[in-house]
Amino acid sequence: MGIFSSIWDRIRGHRPKAAPTAPSTPAPQAAPAAAPAAAAPVDVEGVLVSMAEMKGEAAGNWRTSIVDLLKLLGLDSSLEARTELAQELGVNAGPHGSAEQNIALSKAVWRKLEENGGLVPDSLRD
Repeated sequence: MGIFSSIWDRIRGHRPKAAPTAPSTPAPQAAPAAAPAAAAPVDVEGVLVSMAEMKGEAAGNWRTSIVDLLKLLGLDSSLEARTELAQELGVNAGPHGSAEQNIALSKAVWRKLEENGGLVPDSLRD
């Protein structure tokens, strides 16, 4: 599994602390089940805000820092991991680990999240 897949999985799998899941009892079906509906879009910023609130001040500046975003998600933020992510997303801006590359990588992650069904505000993509 690639690093971007890990990012997307962590975001999709997060459940806000204030939203406990209630056990559900399926209703008996009188007819064959219809095909499952497409997954609802994921509010990426909402999920990340919720995760940041749970971590408190340790959440850093995940909106603009790829390192802080990866740390917030509990993923490896090392230069090696970011280099691998850059290769995975086709980011070739500046030398590995440079501010230029990290900024381009952050923007590429936001775009890719949106392409995969995430709701990403313009402020994060630009």
